[in-house]
Amino acid sequence: MSTSSRLRFVAPERADAARNRRRVLDAARHVFAGTDPAAVTMGDIAAAAGVGRATLYRRFPDVSSIAVALLDEHERHLQEQLIGGPPPLGPGAAPADRLAAFYAAMVALLEEHLPLVLGAEQGADRFATGAYGFWQLHVRTLLVAAEIPEPDMLIDALLAPLAPEVYRHQRRARGFSPAQVVAGLDALARRLLRD
Repeated sequence: MSTSSRLRFVAPERADAARNRRRVLDAARHVFAGTDPAAVTMGDIAAAAGVGRATLYRRFPDVSSIAVALLDEHERHLQEQLIGGPPPLGPGAAPADRLAAFYAAMVALLEEHLPLVLGAEQGADRFATGAYGFWQLHVRTLLVAAEIPEPDMLIDALLAPLAPEVYRHQRRARGFSPAQVVAGLDALARRLLRD
């Protein structure tokens, strides 16, 4: 039997490693909530968690990966709703209704978890997350269902208003409420994908 065809045994996570991981994530949640996400360092998180930097780096290569781990549960829930939840967020509604519902759900996620999203999606890192790839696929599916020509040209443009820096600017600098942001995105969805 060749080496490549052998099954690999993956040991379960040790109890102390699982505790450290939970401690790091709990501490990171508090650090992100109380600090400018761009200024958070691995040292800040290690100190807040009461673990050494080596322990932190064994599990997470950088601050962004910690923020991604914290967001994962929330994003996974939204993905499940998009795939199999009730309409209009889930299947069964018109593409414009689904895009509007997606925008509303994303605004809710940004409003509740903005410090984490800012920590996870800094600059080009935003495009490398698995969640962004899922959002791209979802928007493309809606564009195709609405028979929009050359849908790939519009995907990133339709996701751009959901960039965490844009949302922070709208909320803090422009003073828009979440409801106002949702209303603007709803209008965009319905104008582009009108039935």
